[in-house]
Amino acid sequence: MTVDNTSPTSPGTPHRWWALAAVALGVSLIIMDATVVNVALPVVIEDLGLSATQAEWMNAVYSLMLAALLLTVGRVGDLYGRRRIFAIGMTVFVLASVAAGAAGSGAVLIAARLVQGAGAAMILPATLSTLNAVFTGRERGIAFAVWGSTIGGMAAVGPLVGGWLTTDVSWRWAFWLSVPVGLAVLAGIATVVPETKDETTAPGLDWAGVLLSTFGMGAIVFALIESRTYGWWLQDSGSLSPIPVALAAGVALMVGFVAVQRTRRRAGRVVLVDLSLLGVRSFRYGSIAALIVALGEFGLIFTLPLLLQNALGYTALQTGWLIVSLAIGTFLISGATPQLTARLGGRTVVRLGLALEAVAVAGLAITLTQSLGSWGIAGWLFLYGTGVGMATAQLTSVILAEIPVAESGQASGLQSTFRQLGSALGVAVLGTVLLTTLGTSTDTHLADAGVPDPPRGQLVEAVTSSAGSVIPSLQADPSTAVAGDAGAAALVHASKITTGAAAAVITVGLAATWALPYVPPAPHDPGPRDTAAEEPRRRGGRRRSTASAA
Repeated sequence: MTVDNTSPTSPGTPHRWWALAAVALGVSLIIMDATVVNVALPVVIEDLGLSATQAEWMNAVYSLMLAALLLTVGRVGDLYGRRRIFAIGMTVFVLASVAAGAAGSGAVLIAARLVQGAGAAMILPATLSTLNAVFTGRERGIAFAVWGSTIGGMAAVGPLVGGWLTTDVSWRWAFWLSVPVGLAVLAGIATVVPETKDETTAPGLDWAGVLLSTFGMGAIVFALIESRTYGWWLQDSGSLSPIPVALAAGVALMVGFVAVQRTRRRAGRVVLVDLSLLGVRSFRYGSIAALIVALGEFGLIFTLPLLLQNALGYTALQTGWLIVSLAIGTFLISGATPQLTARLGGRTVVRLGLALEAVAVAGLAITLTQSLGSWGIAGWLFLYGTGVGMATAQLTSVILAEIPVAESGQASGLQSTFRQLGSALGVAVLGTVLLTTLGTSTDTHLADAGVPDPPRGQLVEAVTSSAGSVIPSLQADPSTAVAGDAGAAALVHASKITTGAAAAVITVGLAATWALPYVPPAPHDPGPRDTAAEEPRRRGGRRRSTASAA
C-alpha cells in the first residue's frame, strides 16, 4: 500500500496503530544504541585499550553521522518512499551492529559505529514522516507523543541494558542485541508499515548541499573533540594546531551550505532542505530548543557512567539500575502527558518538562560528592526523567504543528538534524569540559598530596587519557592508592563542573521555548484542512500550491 501524502491521509489508514508499534520499536533501537554503550564504556576502554579521544569518538561519530546525513536521507525518503528507506536503514544498522560487536580494535569499533549512524540516519526521519503522513488530527498528536516518549525512555533504558550485558554476558552483546530486534522491525516494515512519499516535488538531489553540510558538520565536531589532543592554537611541538583551521573550515562550509540552498531555491532548482521552513516560528524556535536540550542531555548521559563506575565504585549493572530511575520517571509521566497537553497545550508541557530537567541536573551538580548515596542520585535522575518524558514527547509535536504534510520529510529531517547535531556537540563539548577539568584537578590533588614531578605528570596523563578508567586499578594497588584517590576526587569535581554546565545548557533551551507561538491542543480530529491557504499567514511569504495537511 502506498500513501500519497500530497493529499490528506484518511484516519482509517489500515494497520496504522500496528505501524506505530513497528515505528516505535525501530526508533527505540537506534536511540537505545546511542546510549547502550555508555555504561559499557569503561569496560570497552580497558578491553580494547581505547584512548579518551577514541572513547569520545565512539559516541560522537554515531550522532555525527545522524546529523550529517539526516537532511539527505529525509529528501531521498520523500522522493523514493519512506518505508523503503526505513527498511534499507534498518538492514544497514543490523549489519553494522554485528561488526561493532565483533570489533577487535578501537578503529574498527569507531568505523562500525559510523556505519550504524548512517543506518540510523535513514531510519529516524523516515519514521517521523511516516507518522506525519498516516495519522491526522488528535491521533497524530498521540502518535507523536509515543514517538517522543520512546526517544526519552529508550535513552534511559539503554544504560540498564548495557550494564546488564556488560556485567553478566559481554559488552559485545550490547551491539549484537540489535540483530534480533532489528529483524523484528524489518518484519513489521514488510507487513504493516505503508509506503508514503511526496509526489509534488521535483526529482533529484542537491549534491552540493549534501557535500557542504556533511563535511561542514564533520569539521566542527572534529575540532571540538580533538581540541584537547592538539590544542586550540598550538601543539606541544610549537607548530600550529589543526583545530582552528578545522573549526574555521567547518563554519565556512556551513555558511556556504546556507548560501547555496538560498541561491538554488531562488533559481527554482532542487534544494537539500527548504530553509524557508525556518520562517515558521514554531519550527524555528522549537528546533533551536531541541538542539540546545539535546546538547545538555546527551553530554550528561556520556559523562555520568564514567563518574559512577570510575570514581564512585559502581559496577556497570549497578550504574544501569541507577540510570533506569530516569526511565521510570519518563514512563510514569508519559501516561499523563496527553491529558496535560489537552489541558495546558504542548508549549506549556514542554516548558514544564525542561524546567524539571534543569532543576534535576542542577540539583545533582550541587549535591554531588563522593559520599552521595545511590538513593540521592536516583532521586535526581527520576526527576530528570519526568522532565524528559514531558518535554521530549511534546517538543516534536510543537515543532511540526504548522508544517504541511507534503513537507514533512524535509521538516522532520531538519528538526532531527538539529537534535542529533546537539547530541554530537553535547558529547564533544561536555566531554571536553570533563576531560580538561579532570586533568587540571587531578594535577592539583596530586600536588596537594605531595606527589612530585615527573611521576605526577605521568599519573595525570594516565587518568585523563583513560577518561578515569584507570582510577579503580590505581586505588586497588597500595603503592598507587594515593594517586587513585586523587583521581577519584578529581573526577567528582570535574563531573560537578560538567553537570552544572549541562544544567545551564538545558536552561538556555528552556529560555528558547519562550519564543514559541501558542499552538492550541486538538480536542478532536478536525479532518483535512488546506494548509496551502495558510502559508502567507504563517510565513509571511507567497502561497504554495503543494501543501495540504491535516
